[in-house]
Amino acid sequence: MNDSRFAVLLPLRLPAPIGDRSSGGVLFSAQVGMILIAVLATSLAMAQAQGAAKPGVIDLLIKWTPLLAKGFFFNLLISVCAMALGTAAGVLLGMARISLLGPVRSGSWLVVQFFRNAPWLVLLFFVMFMLPFEFRIGTTVVPFPDWIKVTLGLALPIMANIAEIVRGAVQSIPTGQWEAARSLAFSRSETLWKIILPQCIKRMLPPWMNWYAILTMATPLASLIGVAEVMTVTGRITSAEGRTDLLIPIYSYVLVWFFLYCYPIAAWTRRLETRYAER
Repeated sequence: MNDSRFAVLLPLRLPAPIGDRSSGGVLFSAQVGMILIAVLATSLAMAQAQGAAKPGVIDLLIKWTPLLAKGFFFNLLISVCAMALGTAAGVLLGMARISLLGPVRSGSWLVVQFFRNAPWLVLLFFVMFMLPFEFRIGTTVVPFPDWIKVTLGLALPIMANIAEIVRGAVQSIPTGQWEAARSLAFSRSETLWKIILPQCIKRMLPPWMNWYAILTMATPLASLIGVAEVMTVTGRITSAEGRTDLLIPIYSYVLVWFFLYCYPIAAWTRRLETRYAER
């Protein structure tokens, strides 16, 4: 015997991409990557010509690559943790944005607008100075590292943008889905978590990936508040070598690393958007 309740779970034709669109497709295009590689090659050639009597710049980059890699992986750790926290909080905030309670909707709207429009660096400084450097639990002192504060600071704008992605995805589901679920005696929470949100995952995935790429590119902001990530390491290397001709090549080198990490994410995002839009 066929159960008509399964009708509300059938996938529907996906509309245009949900939520705010960023310029990720432009920032991480193949043309931009070719330009970055060209800048790196040109700066290396010029540095080699200027410092002919000194150790080669390429040799110096190879020498310091393990240390740069350690700093770069720390950037990735911050980005993954911030994205996880921002996504978890953003889903809850997105649910509040579609709440039936007016005060909840209004309060969540204010939170979203504030953190979406606040400069990321200002949020980092705010979190850095508002949170303590350590916690005391009885006689035990528990340190609170700066990189955790940076993670929390970067998670705040991600939270607000993920909330808007969730809100837009949920509201894009045809009202017929809600009405069909209601006619089958599903509660609102059951309808939301068992029927609506599963259909929203495909809609939310491309913009979520795009925001992760943008977040990763923003992690060097941590260097401005003393976190020893890749940009901090790069500055220390240039100071230790004391060579001005190393400045442009090493920063171009690090920038190419970020691009090579983020470009596959952006390319996959565009592919998913195209695939889902055609269905």
